[in-house]
Amino acid sequence: MGKGRPRAVEKGVLGHSYGVSPSPSTAALPQAPVFYPTEEEFKDPLEFIYKIRPQAEPFGICRIVPPKSWNPPFALDRDAFSFPTKTQDIHHLQARPPSCDPKTFDLEYGRFLEDHLGKKQKRRVVFEGDELDLCRLFNAVKRYGGYDKVCKEKRWGDVARFVRSAGKISECAKHVLSQLYLEHLYDYEEYNIQLDRGTKKCKRVRPCEDRKISGHLESPLRKRRKNSGRVREKEAAKEALDQICEQCKSGSHGEVMLLCDRCDKGWHVYCLSPPLESVPAGNWYCLDCVNSDKDSFGFVPGKQCSLETFRRMDDRTRRKWFGQTNASRVQIEKRFWEIVEGKAGEVEVMYGSDLDTSMYGSGFPRANDRIPSSVDPDAWREYVASPWNLNNFPKLPGSMLRVVHENIAGVMVPWLYVGMLFSSFCWHVEDHCFYSINYLHWGEPKCWYGVPGTEANAFEQVMRNALPDLFEVQPDLLFQLVTMLNPSVLQENGVPVYGVLQEPGNFVITFPRSYHGGFNFGLNCAEAVNFAPADWLPHGGFGAELYRLYRKSAVLSHEELLYAVSKNGCDTKALPYLEEEMRRVFAREKRCREELWINGVVRSSLIHPKKHPTYVGTEEDPTCIICQQYLYLSAVTCSCRPSAFVCLEHWKHLCECNANKHQLLYRHTLAQLGDLVHMVSAVPETTNAETSHSRRSRWHHLVPNASSSMMKKVKGSLVCYAQLAEDWLSNSCHIFEIPFSNSAYASALKEAEQFLWADHDMDPVRDMANKLIEAQKWAMNVNSCLSKVNNYLHCQKKSSEKVMLSEIEQLLSFYPLPCYEHGLTKLKAYAENARMLIAEIESALSSCFSISKLEVLYTRATGFPIDLENIGTLACVISSAKNWLNEARECLLEKKPGSIEFDLLNKLKSEMLELHVQLPEMDLLLNLCGEAESWQIRCEEILKGPLRLKELEDFLRAANNVTVSIPQLKLLRQYCYDAQSWISHLHDILLNLNDRRDHGNIVRELSCILKAGESLRVHVDELPLVEAELKRSSCREKASKALSTKMPLEFFQQVLTDASLLEIENEQLFMEISKELIAAVSWEERAKSLLGHAAQISDFENIIRAAEDIFAILPSLPDLKDALSAAHSWISRCQPYLEHAICHGDRFGPLLQVDDLKELVSQSKLLKVTSDASERLQSILKEVDEWEHDASSLLQHSKTLLYMHNNDFVVDIGLLEKIKELLDKIDSTMEIGQSLGFEFKVLLGLKDSSLILQWSLTALSFCSRIPLLEEVDSILEDVNRHSTIFSGSTLAEVLIRGTSWLRKALIVLPESQISKRCKLKDVEQILEEIQDIEVPYPMMVAQLQNAIDRHESWIKQVHSFFGPSSQQSWTNLLKLKECGQSDAFDCPELDKVAFETEKVEKWMFQCHAVVEPLVGDLGCLSDELEKIKGSLDRALCIYHGSRGYRDGASCVCCPDDSENEEVYICLTCEDRYHFSCMGPPLATAGMTNEYSCPFCLCIQSGAISRNGGQALICRGNRPELKSFIEFLSTAGDFYAGIKELALVQEIVEKALECKSYLTEIVKRAIFHHDKDLSSISDSLLSALKAISVAGVFDQEGSCNLESALSRNSWKIRVKKLLRGSEKPVIQQIQRLVKEGLAISTPSEDHFMQEITKVKQISLQWVDIAKQIISDSGDHELSEVFKVMSEGESLPVCFEKELKLLKSRSTLYCICRKPYDQRAMIACDQCDEWYHFDCINLHKPPPKNFYCPACQPVNGEFISLPHPIYHGERSSADGEPPTPPACHNESKRRHPKKVRYGSHQKAHVRVDLINFLRSYSDIDHLWRENKRPLHRTARRRRKFEGLSCYFQFQHVNE
Repeated sequence: MGKGRPRAVEKGVLGHSYGVSPSPSTAALPQAPVFYPTEEEFKDPLEFIYKIRPQAEPFGICRIVPPKSWNPPFALDRDAFSFPTKTQDIHHLQARPPSCDPKTFDLEYGRFLEDHLGKKQKRRVVFEGDELDLCRLFNAVKRYGGYDKVCKEKRWGDVARFVRSAGKISECAKHVLSQLYLEHLYDYEEYNIQLDRGTKKCKRVRPCEDRKISGHLESPLRKRRKNSGRVREKEAAKEALDQICEQCKSGSHGEVMLLCDRCDKGWHVYCLSPPLESVPAGNWYCLDCVNSDKDSFGFVPGKQCSLETFRRMDDRTRRKWFGQTNASRVQIEKRFWEIVEGKAGEVEVMYGSDLDTSMYGSGFPRANDRIPSSVDPDAWREYVASPWNLNNFPKLPGSMLRVVHENIAGVMVPWLYVGMLFSSFCWHVEDHCFYSINYLHWGEPKCWYGVPGTEANAFEQVMRNALPDLFEVQPDLLFQLVTMLNPSVLQENGVPVYGVLQEPGNFVITFPRSYHGGFNFGLNCAEAVNFAPADWLPHGGFGAELYRLYRKSAVLSHEELLYAVSKNGCDTKALPYLEEEMRRVFAREKRCREELWINGVVRSSLIHPKKHPTYVGTEEDPTCIICQQYLYLSAVTCSCRPSAFVCLEHWKHLCECNANKHQLLYRHTLAQLGDLVHMVSAVPETTNAETSHSRRSRWHHLVPNASSSMMKKVKGSLVCYAQLAEDWLSNSCHIFEIPFSNSAYASALKEAEQFLWADHDMDPVRDMANKLIEAQKWAMNVNSCLSKVNNYLHCQKKSSEKVMLSEIEQLLSFYPLPCYEHGLTKLKAYAENARMLIAEIESALSSCFSISKLEVLYTRATGFPIDLENIGTLACVISSAKNWLNEARECLLEKKPGSIEFDLLNKLKSEMLELHVQLPEMDLLLNLCGEAESWQIRCEEILKGPLRLKELEDFLRAANNVTVSIPQLKLLRQYCYDAQSWISHLHDILLNLNDRRDHGNIVRELSCILKAGESLRVHVDELPLVEAELKRSSCREKASKALSTKMPLEFFQQVLTDASLLEIENEQLFMEISKELIAAVSWEERAKSLLGHAAQISDFENIIRAAEDIFAILPSLPDLKDALSAAHSWISRCQPYLEHAICHGDRFGPLLQVDDLKELVSQSKLLKVTSDASERLQSILKEVDEWEHDASSLLQHSKTLLYMHNNDFVVDIGLLEKIKELLDKIDSTMEIGQSLGFEFKVLLGLKDSSLILQWSLTALSFCSRIPLLEEVDSILEDVNRHSTIFSGSTLAEVLIRGTSWLRKALIVLPESQISKRCKLKDVEQILEEIQDIEVPYPMMVAQLQNAIDRHESWIKQVHSFFGPSSQQSWTNLLKLKECGQSDAFDCPELDKVAFETEKVEKWMFQCHAVVEPLVGDLGCLSDELEKIKGSLDRALCIYHGSRGYRDGASCVCCPDDSENEEVYICLTCEDRYHFSCMGPPLATAGMTNEYSCPFCLCIQSGAISRNGGQALICRGNRPELKSFIEFLSTAGDFYAGIKELALVQEIVEKALECKSYLTEIVKRAIFHHDKDLSSISDSLLSALKAISVAGVFDQEGSCNLESALSRNSWKIRVKKLLRGSEKPVIQQIQRLVKEGLAISTPSEDHFMQEITKVKQISLQWVDIAKQIISDSGDHELSEVFKVMSEGESLPVCFEKELKLLKSRSTLYCICRKPYDQRAMIACDQCDEWYHFDCINLHKPPPKNFYCPACQPVNGEFISLPHPIYHGERSSADGEPPTPPACHNESKRRHPKKVRYGSHQKAHVRVDLINFLRSYSDIDHLWRENKRPLHRTARRRRKFEGLSCYFQFQHVNE
């Protein structure tokens, strides 16, 4: 039969275009193909999947329905099966907020407000009485496309549900929420959009190697936030050393390390998932800070459940959502997507997912599982071996996973899934892009959705666009398997989605890279596993690269899998895929290795080979610290981090060491990998005799660009890789010619490392390296052997290691010798001596020497320095002889009987024969063995013959003195003991046997002892006695049983017979049995007599009661009971009939059966019990027969009427009367029959006849009136409902034809409610059909004729309206349409009228759609257009007012001048505004009626934001001008008299006039560059008011005005900043300059020139100030004060720099230098500070310290003049002032001071008096410098100040 065409791909299924619904069903989606394999195709799964792949893979998913013979048993015990579950919140699979940390959001949002808007964040924003979560609101608006899109699509309700899910959201709340977003978050949204577009520059510290801040180097390229604009020098320096990447744990490459702006943790840009190509703009936060644990979403583990518990949970969920109704699958699917999208409430379900079948069991049979009793073992074994058993699927022939030996759950070991209603598996692709197969064992279906693998990128992009907030906090969201998206969203964006409905017993296949997901319709159990045929290999490579990109750990190594598959071999079908993938891997490996060599990585090493290289998963490889991928083929490491490894692509990120410290680790050379590629290619296999030349030629054919052509620059010149190899080969050849030197060999091998990994061109290098290694190893072994020999000879205790002779001989066997080693001669001499000693030992062992001689030879051998092979044999011989001698002596000295084991004696005898020594104890041992063997023979002879107890006892007494323990003798003793024990036990039983009554126990005891006696090996005489006593006891047991349990009479007779034979019949037990037998025989005779003749019930009951006293089984008792039971049963069955006859039919309950009554009457004759009920039943039966006869005749009469011939049918009054009379008779007869209470078949016939006759009366009534269509449909529906009853009736058929015609006539009438109109010819045809109808309908015929006349009249009116001479108007056309709807049939004229009216109405509807967002729910369209026209009139008035025409009597924004409206007047422009129009006042709140309008505030403040000018000129809900222009162009051919068209024309004219005014104002504002802004501001104010008032939005004009307002706003802010009372900071100046450049402000503009000049002068002053701050006192104080004075006179505030300059001007110590971090000490008298090194203080400081100027003389301090402070100095003083040490501790600055303890600060005193006296010059200098009035700094280098730049003057205009 073949696979044929898949049924789901048949004609019409996939070609149909389906509409997208909000909640699509699998029936609405295009269906994936379904395949039905034959029995033959089903034998090989991978072959079948390969065959259907071309058809199925474009869908990404398919379903396979196995043949009917496939029915595997479910292998798990459903009652005992329990499993863990996971909790799924279905309502959060899509409609959930991102797990965004609000603290991080608040931090970033606060920085934005402070840096860009100059304000602080509000503590609390209230929405409906609760605090509003701005973070959640921002992400909700982002989810739906941003503020503008949410407003346009009116999705504030969805946003509100996102922010607060509980309760309904009112329209007012939606509006409030939108305003709150507009006020607080819109600017932040715009800022983030600019960041995403790259329009905002990053504020991080940029690379600058020479930059210095306060004397410290700036930390390199760290993305770092600074606190309040200050650089944390110490922290930055520390972080440069301490900061490490959280991913790779490395602190290197700081220039590309991002520091989180919240937690300060670091990540390299290349370590992120996915990695970043460059440093991102704006602040950056790590995922740990972005994500919140509180809002994190996932499937948390649930409780352990049994299947029954899980079923109950599924039932509860189903009842909750669908009640008791049986919901369809379409309803379930629709409800599921409503829940997922957050529209239907909250749902929490459980899912037993990802259950490892190796732990919880598989649903398929397995070899080691227990076979259930209900399953056939042969069928079980068949399914165990079946290839479709998912436990076998990954390792089928042709699967690439056959080489994987690790039991990877889900990949190699199936996973089990127990689902319930709504439990879901979210969108995902399989690990490594594997295929997957899912089998549904039992339960409700699964609903699948699949996307083809070719559309994976498009799918991911749609997911990111639809859920941007989720992907922002979780870039790897699609790896989490916790997110769903409605397939309709994918379809709307052009991504194909296909549905699959998986029924129990079906397989579902998903293809590589195919995204799939779905949910369960109810309780079910499925099983799934991955598999990988050959065509998967390219997809597997892509999956590995995806893991590398997202830094995800792989399940297995793709390169290792390729290598193992290539080594193990595969079929020819897989070779093309394998070759392609191997070539790709080889090319990348070759490129990376060559790149390493070119970059200086020359060290390399071979990775230790695996124990099982042809299998995957046996040993785990290290992983790259950057991308987390397995390093199977190669890796790079460094000596600075030996435990860290990276892949070849990330080697530069390992550390910052030089490349020559790095080392390449490789598992295979490029030559080996190339050979592997060749092996799997289509090239024929080569022979083993392949030459090196042929290998190289094949290699160059495979890889055209060999590694030997590589070149790199070394010491300024290019070096070729091949030339380096040749040079190395030349140098290595000379090494063999000189004496061995280990260092020379090691150096050559180290140099060769750069060539060993390469291709076949380096084969000579590898051969030479192997020779070097072999020679080095040989020489080292020679030296090692000599060293061991010498060490042993010189070791006194001889404890050092010996050399094996075999090892020496192996070294001597090399020919030719690998290299020259001079120690080889000594080694040969030692080997010769060893051989001689071995020959001497062998000679001694072949002769019988004494032990002493052997020991002497052994001593010589152990002292020799070489370990001899036969020295162990010699030691063994000596040891064995000594051990045997000790054991033999112990046996010969033993005298106790049986103490010597016979086996030990034989052992000593056999060992004696093997010894090579002669001993005297050997003869004594042979004598003892002979004696033991004699006793053994005698025992064996006794065992062969019959054993008598007396004879056996005599023999054993004779053998008591034997010292050897002989097994046969032990056995005879045991036989004797058993016989004696049995006799003793028998006597105990027979002792009181006659007095016991427990006959059962006696029988068991005698049976056991008889069995034991028969099993004895020794004959006993008491056995016959036991047999006789056992028979008597058995007879007594039967008698006792007969008296305790009822037994048959035959049993009694048999027991008495057996007792008589055993002569025990006179015992009391048997006498009682005889009495019981006599009584039973007498009763049996009476019973047989009753059964032979009929009798009363009482007689039967009496004899049955008598049987209760007889303790025996009576044969006739069951017959008596059956007869009595049959009588009672018959009487009970008669009761309903007898009771009904007494009550005369007045009873309720089921109807009686006539046949049952007849059967009861016949059964009464067979009863053995007499009764009077039989006669009464016969009377009832006679009455029933009479009624049935009467009813049958009446039924026949009614059928005659209903089935009369057509020729006899005449509709007149007589027919009606006849039907009514017949109906009355039928009703009375039916009433009598029902009163009898019997179920009569004829009664059903009467009911059917009555139904037809009643229906006929109703149908005949339509002849005299026009019925409603509902009435006609009702009686026709009755016919359909009872079609079997009406079939065959002639009367009914005639009336049905007439009623059907009547229905068609009612439908064609124009006023009918049928939506589809009929044509005139249809009506005429119906009138013709009435001629063939037997039933007349005169009134209906007249009605049809009247409808035809009205139609023809309307047609004439239409022709007149569209005639050439007619005056066409819109009003007349509407009247024609109204009349046509009531009078006309379907005709072209009706369509023409409808088309003309619809064209105008469609135009008006479009106007409605454009105008409605502005005015809300529309009333009359013309009234609303009038309002828009009025708004344009007000806008024109405003423009005219700017030219001298102003009307201030009404509100600027609206024409409503009612007295109830509260009005305020603007202080600036003096215009009037309603409070309701402008909202709360924005100016001073203390005044009553006068405020500043928002327009003036916007112009005056210069703050253009969304809440300012942009909000006033934004489109909002206003219609666009271009829409009205398009309306005019499309309405050119409309009829006259359309008022709305005229209004639109006026709106367009006025809007264009407003646009011309606006263009003129904007043009003047753009080209205005003077410093006077008043005139331009007034014009812009008028334009802003006009464009805000106008009811029509012009995009071009608004953009131009916004640009002009932005430039004017910038100029106002520059003016305020430079003319303000407070000096601005340099950051504000720089920000304004950037903003001016961003809005393209020309350089000739006055304000641009002014602020640019301020910026230049300020930055120059800052550079000079920084030089002075960090000069360590090189500049003079006068220059410092000059710079300070210049800084104070600048128009920019430099508070920080001025403070640092003031600190720089304070001098200390005798060196007169500013504070420079050196340790200092203060004088306790004058508080002056001194450097330790300046005063030569090197020992620990004293408790109190006094400088020499204050040193007390004779106990008194020197009195110095009071210092004059800086504030008291005269300004005319010629010297620059230096502040002295201040006495006030709170005001003076404390440099570093020596501390003694942690709790007490003590001044340090240094006793330097003697030292100072010896140096009078120092004493003089100290005292001179102690005079404050004469402190002067040394004259140092000079520099130019800023006097030449200070030509800037403030302009206060």
